[in-house]
Amino acid sequence: MNLIANFAVLASRRTIFDVPVCDLGWDDALVFINELASLPVGQTVIAFANAHNMLMTLRDGEYRNILLQNLVLPDGVGLNIASKIAHGAPFPANLNGTDFVPALLTFMENRRRVGLIGGRREVVEKAAAKFRQHAPWHEFIVISDGYFDKENPEELIDELNRQKCDILIIGMGTPLQEKWTHRHVRAEHARLVLTVGALFDFVSGTVPRAPQTVRAMRLEWAYRLLQEPGRLWRRYVLGIPVFLLCVMQYRFSRRDRILSQSEERSVALPVPQRRNDLAS
Repeated sequence: MNLIANFAVLASRRTIFDVPVCDLGWDDALVFINELASLPVGQTVIAFANAHNMLMTLRDGEYRNILLQNLVLPDGVGLNIASKIAHGAPFPANLNGTDFVPALLTFMENRRRVGLIGGRREVVEKAAAKFRQHAPWHEFIVISDGYFDKENPEELIDELNRQKCDILIIGMGTPLQEKWTHRHVRAEHARLVLTVGALFDFVSGTVPRAPQTVRAMRLEWAYRLLQEPGRLWRRYVLGIPVFLLCVMQYRFSRRDRILSQSEERSVALPVPQRRNDLAS
């Protein structure tokens, strides 16, 4: 993340498991990220974190370190509950990628070249077509589906160099998309990068969204669980209670962690020499 983006996020964030999460409201987030996309230098990578993602940070150090370098937006009711427990108030807005990314594209008045990476070929192509209908003043380019050599993506990187996008939307699932982006995507490829998980499936209509009333109640997770119980029951039925338990443990161990970090820093500080030592 560039220095301007980092300074702004430091001014408006709260931590979950010691990972800073942006606590801007919906309108402020749109304005802020639109400004980041307009910067002539640097790069901002945006990640969307839900309860499942945050649990991953406790066992995947590489993923955690990458999120610490990204602008993290709060996604879902689990993050709201965690914020209430840890900070006394929910996040001002649910900035999930499925709703926020289309809204951001609409909010951006200046024409942008938007590259898409991830998903099955027919899904990402259909998502690009839907985006063109949604925000026709932008140019949407399918850079690649998600079926490429993740370790040696030379051809894809060459295509990124050729296309010179302003924005990249990458949907390959967490934590693969964040790790791949961190290793391979540079500022010359795009100033703004959004790692969006299953967004292309929802935009293309491959996976149906919950009804608007269900979304307004922030219960889309329950709708998805009913649609795909075999795949999601472990994440929601087991994962959410574990997540909330970890949040409680983090809250009550916060003082000990701060004291431990202070002691480590004090040990690392050089011991000043006495005046007579300096004189000699």
